[in-house]
Amino acid sequence: MPVNPKKKSSNILSIDIGGTSVKACILTEEGDLLTDFKKIPTPKKSTPENIIAIIKELVSSFDDEFNRVSVGFPGYVKKGVVETAPNLAKNQWANIHLAQQISNLLNLPVRLINDADQQALGIVKGKGFEIVFTVGTGFGTALVYDGELLPHLELAHLPVNKKKDYDAYIGTAAFEEIGEKKWNERLQRIIEIYKTVFNYDTLYIGGGNSKHISFELDHNIHLVTNKDGIKGGAKLWQAAEKYHVYTIHPDKK
Repeated sequence: MPVNPKKKSSNILSIDIGGTSVKACILTEEGDLLTDFKKIPTPKKSTPENIIAIIKELVSSFDDEFNRVSVGFPGYVKKGVVETAPNLAKNQWANIHLAQQISNLLNLPVRLINDADQQALGIVKGKGFEIVFTVGTGFGTALVYDGELLPHLELAHLPVNKKKDYDAYIGTAAFEEIGEKKWNERLQRIIEIYKTVFNYDTLYIGGGNSKHISFELDHNIHLVTNKDGIKGGAKLWQAAEKYHVYTIHPDKK
């Protein structure tokens, strides 16, 4: 049964689906935070059905009004459809019309985008070539040029050596296996690769494991938090298809 929040407001419900937790808050259309983050741990069996159930539970805990929804998702998203979700339930997320499911649940329009891309919209300064990556359950990436979000690339799945892609090399599972010192050495190697390959102007590093960074960062590398990127949920609604997202409306059938 659809959830029926009050719709008079122009506020935005911003949802961040992660491998560790599903978080939500309400923003003004300018991106100001109206509520604290509320979060629920991501279930081990993180199927589409279970994620939808968590979103329903989160939404029911808000009293504030909102009339549209932004969703950041940890995988490849195209026109509101999830194609990959490497850090959620295996073999359960191909061709999942998640934006439509959330829109039907809440009876509101929804925009769905990769989670790192949504964070990037709220973080970047709009000057030159800026990259955002997140080190959490996996490895998220977003590329922005002069404030324009570039088409999403799942760089996490490029091989970093003969055995591992970036997700496996620097994600939480690797951190727990090799420890903080070696994990920092791996992160330094990734940064050097990014310098060489992308020649970025600014790099932003976020995600839950960024708190473990113990080496000195270059002057053009900055640590960021989820709250730093929160305006991305609002900026997603200030954009049109140039950000490669589409507004999904409730299915009236």
